[in-house]
Amino acid sequence: MLNRVAVLSDIHGVLPALEAVLAEPDVSAADHIVLTGDITAGPQPTQVLDLLTSLGGRVLWISGNADRELLEYRRGQRDTIPDPIGPWAAEQLREDHLDLLTSLPPSLALPVNGLGKVLFCHATPRDDEEVVLVDSPLDRWQDVFSGLDTDVRTVVCGHTHMPFVRLAHGRLVINPGSVGMPYGRTGAHWALLGPGIDLRTTHYDPQTAAARINQDSFYPDITEWADYYLHARATDADALTAFAPHDGRDHSQ
Repeated sequence: MLNRVAVLSDIHGVLPALEAVLAEPDVSAADHIVLTGDITAGPQPTQVLDLLTSLGGRVLWISGNADRELLEYRRGQRDTIPDPIGPWAAEQLREDHLDLLTSLPPSLALPVNGLGKVLFCHATPRDDEEVVLVDSPLDRWQDVFSGLDTDVRTVVCGHTHMPFVRLAHGRLVINPGSVGMPYGRTGAHWALLGPGIDLRTTHYDPQTAAARINQDSFYPDITEWADYYLHARATDADALTAFAPHDGRDHSQ
């Protein structure tokens, strides 16, 4: 039974945000750091992967849809990636990075003190790009939980970049938010599990971080990218409006 687990999701290749979170004492002291996907698709993909791999077995990895897309692009299994930075990020990865992404599981389960058996995934337990939101209807949650082992009482997911905790059909659902591409408010968002649930925000200077990313990254539109995402220009309302049509809700009512 693990006492403390730090959950970092949707880092999206933003090294200054990742470094800020890793410097948190509670992250340093955690039994494990679980990455719930979308680790690489961003302006500093190789630097982020190299830092995380240097931490060894303390880090437990899960693949996200963006990681999968980068891998498929490099392996010639797709011609495009929906995220404009994706093709550029994919081309930066070394063969050892591609091998790592190939090895990542879609989910993992861990016993956590106070929470029991916790399932970690990227979007939902059955799909790496399915959308569920804090206000998704209960029947939607019942659908995405279908086939889940009954002893899983807590589900941790990412993908939508907005932190929340809610109860759905007796299961706690936790989204830690995004480390590198937050929607709604600035900072690097993550979660600390055990024995309770603590949604955290690590604040760092977005101006300084943007200047560093502009210097380190050769992505052609890096200035606009860094300004938009590090300053969280997309509001939570913007994000919910964009995601809502994809969570299965009936908009005719």
